[in-house]
Amino acid sequence: MASTLPTLPRALPSSSSKPSSPLVPFRSSSLKFTTPTPFIPSSISLSSRAASFVIPRATPASHGSGSTETLAKTTFHGLCFVLKDNIDTDQIIPADKATIFPSNQQERDEIASYALSGLPDSHTTRFVVPGEIKSKYSIIIAGENFGCGSSREHAPVCLGAAGAKAVVAQTYARIFFRNSVATGEVFPLESEVRVCDECTTGDTVTIELRDSGGLLTNHTTGKQYKLKAIGDAGPVIDAGGIFAYARKVGMIPSPSVA
Repeated sequence: MASTLPTLPRALPSSSSKPSSPLVPFRSSSLKFTTPTPFIPSSISLSSRAASFVIPRATPASHGSGSTETLAKTTFHGLCFVLKDNIDTDQIIPADKATIFPSNQQERDEIASYALSGLPDSHTTRFVVPGEIKSKYSIIIAGENFGCGSSREHAPVCLGAAGAKAVVAQTYARIFFRNSVATGEVFPLESEVRVCDECTTGDTVTIELRDSGGLLTNHTTGKQYKLKAIGDAGPVIDAGGIFAYARKVGMIPSPSVA
């Protein structure tokens, strides 16, 4: 049975030239944002049948008095897998391969083996070699509207399970972006230019992330590209997803250890 994850508003501004429609306020019976900020709210209301309470945004003592949760310097290095526009969730993982949501390592390995297996045959290089469960490509580079299609969380989960650390795209489908943040599987990063036209599958790249933005370096071509700041979604992904982040900052209790 699929796991239901709370989702976050889109945290990156779109680089598309098309005018965007106004955001519809996010609503959930168990997770309520109490501030208009488009990222992690300054306070979150968690409610249940038994209790309802509001916890202010995390200011961990280890980070200094009055400070807010920030994204530590994060670096990814490896080979890139290059795609173009409108890569939908059926190309990321075919619907008939997403019948269960992985709850253990064996199921994660199974779903990992299908990552990007729905790409057309024109993609002669496969993201995951048939019979394997891990990809040698840790960074995916794409064009516009990456992750369009269905709302299934399996899309970012299978990419993370296969070893992908980040996706760099020109724009994203909002639901894929939200699911990436909620699951903490991959960093959905947005490029300022069309990087997918200047990189080739197999190029060696490095991504350096900071609160102010990021930098992608293609060591094969020697070119560098600025990445847009991921904002307050960064610490959530860095923690391992929205539930891991909530436990880290004390919004919900951590599981008891026997």
